Amino acid sequence: MSNPNPASGSPDKDPVSGSPDKDPATEAARAAAGGTDRAATATAPKRPEPTARPSLGRLFLDNLWAANTVTVTVLAVLLAMLVGAVLIIVSDPDVLATYGYITARPADALSASWTVVSEAYANLFKGAIFDPEASGFTAALSPISETLTYTAPLVFTGLSVALAFRGGLFNIGAQGQATIGVVLAALAGFLLPLPPVLHLVVALIAGAAGGAVWGFIPGILKARTGAHEVINTIMLNYVAVYFLSWIIIQNGVQNPGRADAISKPVDSSAQFPRLLGEDLRVHAGILLAVLATWFVAWLLNRSTFGFELRAVGANPDAARTAGISVSKTYVLMMAIAGLLAGLGGSQMVLGSTANALTPLVVAQIGFDGILVALLGRVKPWGVLLAALLFGALQAGGNRMQSYSGISLELVTVLQALIVIFIAAPALVKAIFQLRAARAARLQTSLAKGW
Repeated sequence: MSNPNPASGSPDKDPVSGSPDKDPATEAARAAAGGTDRAATATAPKRPEPTARPSLGRLFLDNLWAANTVTVTVLAVLLAMLVGAVLIIVSDPDVLATYGYITARPADALSASWTVVSEAYANLFKGAIFDPEASGFTAALSPISETLTYTAPLVFTGLSVALAFRGGLFNIGAQGQATIGVVLAALAGFLLPLPPVLHLVVALIAGAAGGAVWGFIPGILKARTGAHEVINTIMLNYVAVYFLSWIIIQNGVQNPGRADAISKPVDSSAQFPRLLGEDLRVHAGILLAVLATWFVAWLLNRSTFGFELRAVGANPDAARTAGISVSKTYVLMMAIAGLLAGLGGSQMVLGSTANALTPLVVAQIGFDGILVALLGRVKPWGVLLAALLFGALQAGGNRMQSYSGISLELVTVLQALIVIFIAAPALVKAIFQLRAARAARLQTSLAKGW
């Protein structure tokens, strides 16, 4: 018989829900908590799954093909050499004749093109770095000796231009500063009777002082009057060139045994010592160039003046607000830049390039210094490497002209092409589809060095 009263029923039975051992309030709380947990789980951000680290080889390839300074520079040189190869082919009439029947016999045109281009670049290498066919110590080291001889003065003029660039000025006057430097160094070299080591030091000081004065003039004009340094330095270049032409033919300076415009020879006591013997032209000036590169790098990155110089180059108004004397920085910067260019000019008569003044004794080292500074990204050690490349092109270009019949002007075109591609990194990146590098780690824009 069943019990009509639910309350008196079995104690294990819930009177409301009919579920044993379950409290309604507890069940509702548990259900609400479960829904909240599910909602939180659904809305919570998912943690990214850990990915496998790329291999060392993969990282190397990724960094190699990133748009960093080294990659862009190397590819720019390769592009310049490719365009130069086309110019070599076009300038050879015998090779062009084979293209007249290229559809009938394409192998002739390809073979002739390869022969003339490979021979030209092989002679460029043999004249600049090493000739495997050379016999003897002197012949084997002659190419690198010539390269270092051409490199030494370019380092100084490149550093001169780069230093001014970092301070926000465009020093076009390295040519004039080098010209005044070579004049005073030569005058001290054959007018002052001094012992060997002291004579060289005095001649170098004279050349450096002349360049510093010639750089100080546009610096003080910029600081005091705001006159543009480009105009001033260009005009001073002409003044220096005509001063050189005038002083050569003066009594006491012109060589008494010559009727043309040439000065007395510089005494041997004022000459740089040769590093590899008298038969090879490389001299101790290249060691001075490396020392100057280290000094400029220290000056820019470690000294107080270098910090002020870079601050003025980045933003003169902000530097002035911070208490930096912009006028003083301009004057000192141009004086130091002129000093470096004067040392570069001094090497043209105190080294092994020449031992007397002539109207063309400085050649184009001042204007080539602009290209070297641009190619080196206006960084001191980059300038040294760029000067080494230009020195190799000049040394190898002489052999190209002699052995391959390639015009020496074509080497100048090759230098210009390298600078064009270096100055346009976006073009190189677009051609080779380079990936962008981290801006904090790698600076590919030339303007970041200004």
